[in-house]
Amino acid sequence: MGFGDEETVALIGGGHAIGRCHRERSGFEGPWTFAPTTFSNEFFRLLLEEKWVPKKWDGNAQFEDSSGELMMLPTDMALIQCLEYKKYVEKFAKDEAAFFEVFSKAWTRLMELGTNLK
Repeated sequence: MGFGDEETVALIGGGHAIGRCHRERSGFEGPWTFAPTTFSNEFFRLLLEEKWVPKKWDGNAQFEDSSGELMMLPTDMALIQCLEYKKYVEKFAKDEAAFFEVFSKAWTRLMELGTNLK
């Protein structure tokens, strides 16, 4: 798509910072954060700080936190399994301003220029 690793992590985290999954639309269920209407770095902090376990249910494979209230997708978990991506997850978890800056620039680029799918 033409984005570097840092931009990719920021865009994924930005998309998962707000909202939730709806089973009837995606096959996944639940919010990523406790504040799904607030744009913040909470997605990154929770991804690192919570203990995520596979959810036992009849839906698509996903992970849940110890409370059973939050979810992560397998692709979210890959962000902390891949060392190249994990360093940016750690950076954004510690520094919300850095996340906002990288996300803002990547989002603007995506909206103004589109993507290079070649």
